[in-house]
Amino acid sequence: MRFAVVTGLVIAIVAVLLLRVWSLQVLSGEQYRALAEDNRIREIRLHPPRGEILDREGRVLVDNRSVVTLVLRPAELPKDPSARKRELVELADLLGLSYEEIRTRLRLDLPSQFGGEPIVLKEGLRRPLLFYLLEHQQRFPGVSVERAYVRRYRAGSLAAHVLGTVGEVSPGQLKGSRSGALEPGDVVGQSGVEQSYDRQLRGAAGELKVQVDALGRPKGELGNVPAGAGSNLRLSLDADLQATGEEALSETGKPSAFVAMNARTGAVLAMGSYPTFDLELYAKPRTPAEYRALAEDPDAPLLNRADQGGYPTGSSFKPLVATAALEEGLVAPDEIVYDGGSLTVGGVTFQNAGGAVNGSIDMRTALQVSSDVYFYRLGAEADAEGEHGDIQDWARSLGIGRQTGIDLPDEGAGLLPTPAWRDRLYRSEDNPYIDRPWTTGDNVNLSVGQGDLQVTPLQLATAYAAIANGGAVVTPHLGARIEGPGGRTVSRIRPPPRRRLPISDLTRGTVLEGMERAAMEPGGTSYPVFGGFPFAVAGKTGTAERGEGAEDQSWYGAIAPAGEPRIVVVATVEGGGFGVEAAAPVAARILERAFELEREAE
Repeated sequence: MRFAVVTGLVIAIVAVLLLRVWSLQVLSGEQYRALAEDNRIREIRLHPPRGEILDREGRVLVDNRSVVTLVLRPAELPKDPSARKRELVELADLLGLSYEEIRTRLRLDLPSQFGGEPIVLKEGLRRPLLFYLLEHQQRFPGVSVERAYVRRYRAGSLAAHVLGTVGEVSPGQLKGSRSGALEPGDVVGQSGVEQSYDRQLRGAAGELKVQVDALGRPKGELGNVPAGAGSNLRLSLDADLQATGEEALSETGKPSAFVAMNARTGAVLAMGSYPTFDLELYAKPRTPAEYRALAEDPDAPLLNRADQGGYPTGSSFKPLVATAALEEGLVAPDEIVYDGGSLTVGGVTFQNAGGAVNGSIDMRTALQVSSDVYFYRLGAEADAEGEHGDIQDWARSLGIGRQTGIDLPDEGAGLLPTPAWRDRLYRSEDNPYIDRPWTTGDNVNLSVGQGDLQVTPLQLATAYAAIANGGAVVTPHLGARIEGPGGRTVSRIRPPPRRRLPISDLTRGTVLEGMERAAMEPGGTSYPVFGGFPFAVAGKTGTAERGEGAEDQSWYGAIAPAGEPRIVVVATVEGGGFGVEAAAPVAARILERAFELEREAE
């Protein structure tokens, strides 16, 4: 009986084992065969070289250089904690890092959704280190030496805010990518035109299949799909004009910005912000502390003040108010208004800058001498008639208080104060600073570019361009065309105007004449800078108060040539004081250089 029981158990066990072997070999054979192949073959993603970025003349601003990188694949590290630590400690010593730094990279660069994807520990390996790692590869499972492309900046930090940076794709960008186009470890544009035109610049990734042994050591290639280089991006930017503008900003020694733009098409010829930053900082792996130090710099070098910095404009806002007032019939071009030096509205007295008394003046003279009282009256009359929107509607249509649509990420919208905006905040319980509803005095302040108004240099340049060209609110753009191999044009970038405004020839001529007199005739606010200029300029200074204890904001907006406008230049300097003292000389340098380049091209 005992023998029969033991025999039955043995038969049952053998039967189970046979069924299991049959299941593994027959039912699941193909599945395990595929897994075995996966363990034997490593698929390596081949990153393509990004397309070059060139200026309008075809001069290369950004291209690539090939570097040898050290790549760590966490999934292939030893499973035993002590063996893993020994490898990472030795690796840290070789790279001149600490064990904690490598652990930090593993923790910060590889959140759970990345699934242990490879990370770049070092770029640009020295030859002795490269040969050592290749000779002792068996001691460093999970570590490989690969070739990659990094950005090279031919002109240093020139146009840093415009060109922008690249970096490894973030988890958020991975989630937003379409059809799995991006994978962890891919390099994408993170700011500037690198981000705006990333799809064209990035190219197509390839794939290399490598046979490896049980320890992950490569044994040979099994085939590859080559990566496809990205397309080139030619900008409307002129490198020479850009350098002139940036040099002029740096000489002010103050945070500042400028925009030079084609008044008819919106093509940006130069655009700069100071202080700037070194693009090379983002061309290689850095510690979080290094990135944080730059982001937290009190001078905000990463801020593109040209399209993200919002400021009150002072009198450089007056050409916009003049356009609105003339088109809405608040005043006629030749109508005489008496400027006695001050105007009292609602018990508050508003005075001209410096207490000046300009006497009887028309619109052209008011722009020439920058009469505050003349424009105070326009602001008060617009409000008194209950037509709050006369100035605001026109200013908004000209591009104030809204994004211009430039092909750069994170453009600022600024702020155009209105009665509805102020009254809504005044009633809000969360309002931190609005202590009263809208009054006529707010419209008076707005008429001279003061109060709560916040404008970017790019917005003001767009508004000036619309006045200069007769009403087309252009779409500012930096991209000119996408180019393929050999400079072949793949597509041209010509965004249409965002809207067209009914600015009459009489209004346009009146405003431009007043601005030309302000720059070119004695008594004009910018005559000390432009009086002897080689060609006629229509320009307007701005000196804006920025609150108690803050130095005045200096502005200058120029349209040139005055008789046949082709270019608009706007410059602003934080704490620069009078517009004629700080911003006007910057604009003058840019205009001179722009027309030198134009004559050279002819």
